[in-house]
Amino acid sequence: MLGIPRSSYYKFKNRPKPNKEKQDELLCNLINEYNATFDGILGYRRMTLFINRLNQQTYSEGYIHRLMRYLGIKSRIRRKKVNRRRTKPDYVAENLLARDFIAKKINEKWLTDVTEFSIPGDSRKLYLSPIMDLYDNNIIEYELSYRNNNRLVFKMFDKAVKKYPDAKPIFHSDRGFQYTSKVFKTKVEAANMKKSMSRVGKCIDNGPMEGFFGTLKSEMFHGKSFSSLEDLKEKVIIYIKFYNNRRFQKKLGCLSPLEYRNQASLTA
Repeated sequence: MLGIPRSSYYKFKNRPKPNKEKQDELLCNLINEYNATFDGILGYRRMTLFINRLNQQTYSEGYIHRLMRYLGIKSRIRRKKVNRRRTKPDYVAENLLARDFIAKKINEKWLTDVTEFSIPGDSRKLYLSPIMDLYDNNIIEYELSYRNNNRLVFKMFDKAVKKYPDAKPIFHSDRGFQYTSKVFKTKVEAANMKKSMSRVGKCIDNGPMEGFFGTLKSEMFHGKSFSSLEDLKEKVIIYIKFYNNRRFQKKLGCLSPLEYRNQASLTA
């Protein structure tokens, strides 16, 4: 049908396979394997990072991108806007962080916020309240609840203080009702921390925390099905453990947050 001579076909079939073709086949197998292992969350940039880190290689992003397009593989990305509850604050704090998202040491700058999840067939919602250390993007503590109330945030904060009793970071949040309450103000002051708050309507003032929520929902929530809200809760717990321990980040030198944190502790 193609008009190819029989001899040409067998010459091609029996030829020694070039090293470049062998390499492409090996990488395609790795891409398929990592895509399945990490549940389709790896785009070409992060796929390149994982392949290079786990196989001690230095392949370019363009090369991996070309192979992923050939395989028809891409990451699952979707963002969802969440409406915020608005209340009159008891107090507000200045934006001490001022979008300076670089921390030079552990427990220098902490960020926090609350995000919500909902699934079809369940009228309830699941709320996640984490604290991120800007030094290594590590989620140092978090709390999950089916209610978005003061207890959710207060319990998370108390766990973090108990874990790091000597930490005196800038503690940054938005102006959510939990953070502007007098009780929470007292908690922050008792821990000798400096309270910082985003300006009204300026989500970018808490950019890294918003970025974490977007990453979490893109990689483990959107496009997925859950049997119940309890099932979703377990998946969030599993993901945060993966994020802290196994999700390599380019800005951390291709280390996971906890690897970077432990490395800093050893050299301190």
